[in-house]
Amino acid sequence: MATATSVDVVPSFSGGQWQRGEAVRCGEVFNPSTGKLIARVPLATAAETAAVVAAAKAAFVDWSETPAVERARVMFQYRHLMAAHFEELASLVTREHGKTLAEARAEVQRGLEMVEFACSVPTMLMGDTLPNIAGGVDAETNRHPVGVCVGITPYNFPCMVPLWMFPVAIACGNTFVLKPSEKVPLSAVRLGELLQEAGLPAGVFNVVHGDKECVDALLTHPEVAAISFVGSTAIAKYIYEVGAKHGKRVQAAGGAKNHLIIMPDADLDQSVKALAASAYGCAGQRCMAGSVAVAVGKIADPLVDELCQYAGSLKVGPTDGNEAVDMGPVIRAEHRDRVAGYLDIAKQEGATVPLDGRRDFAGGGFLLGPSVVDRVEPRMRLAQEEIFGPVLSVVRANSLDAAIEVGRNCPYGNGASIFTRDGYAAREFKHRFNAGMIGVNVGVPAPMAWFPFTGWNQSFFGDLHIQGTESVSFYTRQKMTLTRWFKSAADSFQDPVWKTAKR
Repeated sequence: MATATSVDVVPSFSGGQWQRGEAVRCGEVFNPSTGKLIARVPLATAAETAAVVAAAKAAFVDWSETPAVERARVMFQYRHLMAAHFEELASLVTREHGKTLAEARAEVQRGLEMVEFACSVPTMLMGDTLPNIAGGVDAETNRHPVGVCVGITPYNFPCMVPLWMFPVAIACGNTFVLKPSEKVPLSAVRLGELLQEAGLPAGVFNVVHGDKECVDALLTHPEVAAISFVGSTAIAKYIYEVGAKHGKRVQAAGGAKNHLIIMPDADLDQSVKALAASAYGCAGQRCMAGSVAVAVGKIADPLVDELCQYAGSLKVGPTDGNEAVDMGPVIRAEHRDRVAGYLDIAKQEGATVPLDGRRDFAGGGFLLGPSVVDRVEPRMRLAQEEIFGPVLSVVRANSLDAAIEVGRNCPYGNGASIFTRDGYAAREFKHRFNAGMIGVNVGVPAPMAWFPFTGWNQSFFGDLHIQGTESVSFYTRQKMTLTRWFKSAADSFQDPVWKTAKR
């Protein structure tokens, strides 16, 4: 097994070979629950990155000509192996990221669903035909793979987000280079090992580790055809601009500031539980976290009281080997300190902090408790900037229109939810709110594998989104063919054999 143990160097994967090599530069991989170093990850040079792309390019010709049904069979076998190693994958996510085991299992399950979706890709590769579109002319379309595809993935979902990308890309006939976050490379390595075990030919899937030098080499490499990215908005914009400038098709999902509107008629108990799960799940480190609660009218005071009581009762602690914890650590000590700093910013800007998550935790992990910040104004930094941690800001509004306006003034547009019993309010919200993914009495309106991840505004750069049928369109290009056949002078109607067979 090629996964790193102790402080081993995490291997890269190129052309079917696992390679540790002698990296000049390495990053560090920590267990967030303990704060201890568990591995080192090599940071590839531009030349090393180009060699990985070359391996993917060499494998493309044969793989692209492999029948779609045979490619799907590899995904079926991969799905079987992932299911067999489900608990191992979940434990690995918990170890390198810090999620609770329940959260890690949910992440692996969502990734597994994308593999199941990829198994059905042959039906989505079927083209269209229209006989006799003109006199004696038939028209048809079909889909072809685009070539070498790249996935650049974040630390917050080390298993799920890569699985948003490479199963569909590979099933469509492309080869793939995965550049996982250097903070959480272990899950990506294990996913690659299972692909190899599933019988995927050498070079079809590859893993390269690195930082900006590696990323820039991928963005500018002439043999890279398509790039998928998930991360912060600033980097998503950079990925999109540089990749598009160099002729790549790009889908780049960025940051978010997701709003949860609570109407006066909402079920308070259910709303509080949904808000807490949305804001504090995965320690708030997800682009679909509900980070702004917009309380409409008289529900604001009881909502804040109940939120503080409920969130304050959550058990926070190390997650590695501990299933009794409700919320685990954040990814790094410096990230914990950055998130905690927003509580001071809140007070400086005039908000209040009825629940402050800063306290002493034993064990040396990167722990921060849940916080509630009240009386946040829409123009404050807490309402405008992505915090990416367990901080829930409460904005007070006097009407549904005012609540919708809060979202309209936010630069992001990933997701938003409303909690209400009123069908009219839900319909207005669904139609008018400035976000691409909408929930009604749902804390996290994240789509499942069969639907696209439709972020708007500064939350997405590109055209075709990740997941769903849009992902098949992204990883393929269409060819249209017009066909006309003319009757030859010596056509088969004059053939004596044909005449005999006719009788």
